[in-house]
Amino acid sequence: MNTSITYVGMDTHKKEHTVAVHFPGEEEIVQLKVRNTVTEIGRLFKRLRKQAPGDIRVCYEAGPCGFVLKRRIEVHDGCKCSVIAPSLTPVKPGDRVKTDRRDALKLMTLFKAGLLTEIYAPDSEQEAARELTRCRDAARVDLRRIQHQLLKFLGRNGYHFWQGDHWTQKHFTWLRTLEFAHPYLRDVFDNYFTELQHCMQRLASLDKQVQVLAQEEPYKEIVGLLRCFHGVDTLTAITLITELFNLGRFATARELMSYLGLTPSEHSTGQKERKGSITKTGNKRVRRLLVQTSWNHRHPYRVSRDLEKRRQGQPQWAIDIADRAGQRLRKRYWHLVNRGKMPCKATTAIARELAGFIWALFREYDIRKRPAAL
Repeated sequence: MNTSITYVGMDTHKKEHTVAVHFPGEEEIVQLKVRNTVTEIGRLFKRLRKQAPGDIRVCYEAGPCGFVLKRRIEVHDGCKCSVIAPSLTPVKPGDRVKTDRRDALKLMTLFKAGLLTEIYAPDSEQEAARELTRCRDAARVDLRRIQHQLLKFLGRNGYHFWQGDHWTQKHFTWLRTLEFAHPYLRDVFDNYFTELQHCMQRLASLDKQVQVLAQEEPYKEIVGLLRCFHGVDTLTAITLITELFNLGRFATARELMSYLGLTPSEHSTGQKERKGSITKTGNKRVRRLLVQTSWNHRHPYRVSRDLEKRRQGQPQWAIDIADRAGQRLRKRYWHLVNRGKMPCKATTAIARELAGFIWALFREYDIRKRPAAL
């Protein structure tokens, strides 16, 4: 064990951080507060760098500060920062006192003992790409919210559209012909309708930006491979990549399934074995996308015209993996349903297996792109 390392635990907040520092060979733990600015953080670690006899190891829990704090710390020589998964931090059930000072001290102590789980930290380019796809997802949610608000407003005032589906060209034509008896109602409708058009334009603009991102390096090749799967197109593929970053960090497919929260929870003790619903830990955006994609496997698997077009120019090994996935998942879905499983539970099980096939595709891709050994 290296006895020259200085350990630092940080309880981070938007405005200031509480810091616990343990210098090697000293019993006293230094605790202080630092403002969340580039200047103050730089001053702190310059001072620690002068006092520390060796390297400095820093940790903080993932939260409102994102990964930019990690990058600000690691610009100083000899400083390495780990971002910790909050859901995997050990908790004492009997400890009912929680303060920032105690949290910083606890993080530093557990980090020094090696009891914390570090999460994968993306670089600035990866994080920027992820922010774009998340912004697009937020725009989708905003559009759905304003659509709901407009329909409920019209329903409360006796306006219902019966000539087909909502948000079609025919429906928009009908919306523009509505007349209201009271001027206040007209103003409310105009506000809702203007916001609806704004959200639609915003979503269309972000869709174009995401499409451009998917055609850039280093995403273009792997997006093309993922589009070989049944039910996976550009938006789903680029979102999977920007949320998961490097799938090579998962040693097995089960690790990826567990990371996505798709594995069953379990509470077994003694002779009793009890399994529950999925854990729902990890990345909820990827989990939602995989479940949505898995609903496509209710139908007979066939290579449609669109899927055949997406597969043009892709390597045969990727198409073979996608074909095995499509055939296997469709059979598995109906096997579970015929055994009495609810369709939503069967679809979640399919999403778990789909994650395994995606892991297999990434693993094969990594193996094939490695330079041949001399």
